[in-house]
Amino acid sequence: MSSDLSGAHPSARRAPSAFRAFPVFLAFLAMGFGDAVGPFVGLAKQQFDLSNFAAQLIAFMGFIMFGILSVPMGIYQDKRGKKFILLLGLAVMLASMLIPTVLGLTTFPVFLLTVLLLGAGATTLQVAGNPLMRDVSAPAKYSRNLSLAQFVKAIGSLSGPLIPVIAANAWGLDWKIVFPVYAAAIAVALAAGMTLRVESAAPSARPATLGSCLALLRNGYVSMMVLAIFLYVGAEVSVSSGAPLYLRERFGVDISRIGLLGTGLFFAALTIGRFSGGVILNWLKPKVFFVITSILSVAGLLGLFVPNGTLAVASFFVAGLGFANIFPLVFSITIDRMPEHTNALSGLMVMAIVGGAFLPPLMGWVADAAGSVQSGFVVPLAAVAYIVWVSLVSGRKPQAAA
Repeated sequence: MSSDLSGAHPSARRAPSAFRAFPVFLAFLAMGFGDAVGPFVGLAKQQFDLSNFAAQLIAFMGFIMFGILSVPMGIYQDKRGKKFILLLGLAVMLASMLIPTVLGLTTFPVFLLTVLLLGAGATTLQVAGNPLMRDVSAPAKYSRNLSLAQFVKAIGSLSGPLIPVIAANAWGLDWKIVFPVYAAAIAVALAAGMTLRVESAAPSARPATLGSCLALLRNGYVSMMVLAIFLYVGAEVSVSSGAPLYLRERFGVDISRIGLLGTGLFFAALTIGRFSGGVILNWLKPKVFFVITSILSVAGLLGLFVPNGTLAVASFFVAGLGFANIFPLVFSITIDRMPEHTNALSGLMVMAIVGGAFLPPLMGWVADAAGSVQSGFVVPLAAVAYIVWVSLVSGRKPQAAA
C-alpha cells in the first residue's frame, strides 16, 4: 500500500486547514455509493426477472475488483501519489454512472458493466482515501476526521436504498434515477478533488509489495483477522442485498416503493453505529466492544428467523448496529498488534473486501436450493458466528510475523 502509511506524519509540515479536508470528505461520500450494489440486487432482480443466484451475481461484479485491484493499485499509488489515485477512482465511478444515464439501462449485461466499474472506482477510492485523510488533517485531528469520514461514507451508503424509494413515492420516478443523481454528486467530488494540495510524506524504507502482503498470511493471527474482514464484508453485502428480497417473499412488501425498508434501516443503523462507535471507544476498550458488537450482529440475524414482520424489520436495524464497527475494529486491532507491518496489512485488509463478491452468490444459491430467501440468511449468520469467535480469541498474542 502507499508508503505514506508508515512515513512521516504531516505534523512535520504545515498543519492543514479544515477546508483542505473537505474534498476528501466528498470522496468518502462517493465511496459510500459503491455500497448501492446491495440495494441494486433486489431492484435489478425485479427489472430483469432474475433468479436469486443471478441477482446475487450483481454483488459479485461489484466486489470482485477489491480482490483484483487493491494491492496493485496501492503499489501504483507509491509511484503516482494518493491525489492521482483518488481522482482516478472518482473518474471511474463517474464513468460507471454515466453509462446507464446516457445509454440507458436496457440489458442485464450493461447493468453488470455498470456495477463492475462502480466496484473498480470504489476499490481505488478505498486505497487512496484513508491515507490521504492523514495528509490533509492536522496532527491532533486525524483520528477524528477519519471517524467523521466513515460517517460520511455511511451517508453515501444509506442513499442507495433511500433515493429509489423517495423518487418512487414523491415523484413516481423509476429507481434508475439514482444513476444521474450519483453522477452529479461524483462530478462535484471530482472537481473538488482537483483542488487538493497534498504534500508528500517521507517514503517508506520497506514499501509494501504483493510478495510482502501474501507472506504475512503464513501468520495464523493475520490470516484469522483477514478472513474476518472477508466474511464480514460478505455478510454485510448479503444482508443489504437480501433484505428487500426477504421482505417481498415473506411479507409481500412491494420492492419498488417500500421494499427497501429493511435495507434502509440496515444502512441507517450502520450510519448511527459508526458515528456512535467513535464516542463509545473513548471509554470502552476496542476488544471488549468487538465482542459486544459481534454478538449484537448475531442477535439481529437470528431475529430474521422469527415469523413476525415487525420483528424482522427491527432485526435489520439491530444487525446494522452490530455490523457498524466490525471492520474498523478488526482493522485497528490488527494494526495495533503489528504496526511494523502496516503497509502489508493494509493491502491485505482492503483485498479482503472481495468477500462481498463471494458470499452473496453463495447466499443466493442456498436460497434457490432451499426454496426460500430466508434460508439464504444462514450464510451471513455463519459468517458472523465466526467473527464472534474471532472477537473472543483476538486478544491472544499473535505469532511472530514473517
